[in-house]
Amino acid sequence: MRIIREFAGSAALLLLAVGLLFSVPNVPRAEPIILRLHHFNSPKAIAHRLFIQPWADEIERKLEGRVKIQVFPAMQLGGKPSDLYGQARDGVVDIIWTIPGYSPGRFPLTEVFELPFLTGSATAASQALTEFHQKWMRDEYKDTHPLVFHSTAPTHIHTTEKQIRVLEDFEGMKIRTPSRVGAETLSALGAVPVGMPVPAVYEALSRGVVEGTAIPWTIMRPFRLHEVTNYHTEVALSRVVFVMTMNKRRYEELPPDIKAVIDDSTGIALAKRLGRLWHDDEMPGRAIAEERGQPILSLSEEERERWQEKTQSVIDGWVEKVGALGYDGQALLVEARRLLAMYGGDQR
Repeated sequence: MRIIREFAGSAALLLLAVGLLFSVPNVPRAEPIILRLHHFNSPKAIAHRLFIQPWADEIERKLEGRVKIQVFPAMQLGGKPSDLYGQARDGVVDIIWTIPGYSPGRFPLTEVFELPFLTGSATAASQALTEFHQKWMRDEYKDTHPLVFHSTAPTHIHTTEKQIRVLEDFEGMKIRTPSRVGAETLSALGAVPVGMPVPAVYEALSRGVVEGTAIPWTIMRPFRLHEVTNYHTEVALSRVVFVMTMNKRRYEELPPDIKAVIDDSTGIALAKRLGRLWHDDEMPGRAIAEERGQPILSLSEEERERWQEKTQSVIDGWVEKVGALGYDGQALLVEARRLLAMYGGDQR
């Protein structure tokens, strides 16, 4: 009887425990923090496929779903590419990825890396840019929280009807450019610069609105620009600079551990990765032109020197412009070149 009573007591306790377990109300898991990331590029471009979306997925995985970054490519949330920085600044979206040059005059110090004939691979330029920001460009981006700066490989000239062989071939040609410095560089070479974001370039070339574009090989492929250009002149003229930045208040309101994960996943380590990504994508872009039998010309050293002499005025003009803003432009130019050389040991 004693054994039976003990068993009955244990069973009752078990039933009571089970009842209490199921009577406890469900405690809902906290809703994830949603961050919206907006950019102008095609979903097929390496920026989206191999950088932005994987980075967003990485943040979500590291934070075990506490943060979800929703990525909207191709200006899906509205506006023009030139509006993106303002969208992040004003909190319309949380994070943007864009080209600072799409906002002419807004980022004068950043322009030093767009000046003509500054040598350096995409990897070197991306790291140099990120360090340069830490030292010199904080005020330029003080109304947002920059996450990473990076760069393409240097740009080349791609044309529809004729090959650019010498300076004189530029005379009167309408060539697309993404930025103010790019426009001044093309003007110095004798071309007529036409500013527009890259998504508009295919149609502009196909309709004859422009006769060529200054762009790196890596950008040719996702926008199918080989279909509307026939001649290519490799000159390493300039470069395209990018920034991914975040609404400042949104960043500051995040819990410290979440900010730490974002910080660890951005900065100069990410800049180096992105530089290599853009560097490695140059050859596949170039290979398409080769497969199509399109002529690719490299400038002679003598002709390159002529182009450099013509575009020196662009460099001098930038030094003067930032000098008027209170900066030592010559010192900043020397620093940019020093950083490019320092990080250029890794030519990838």
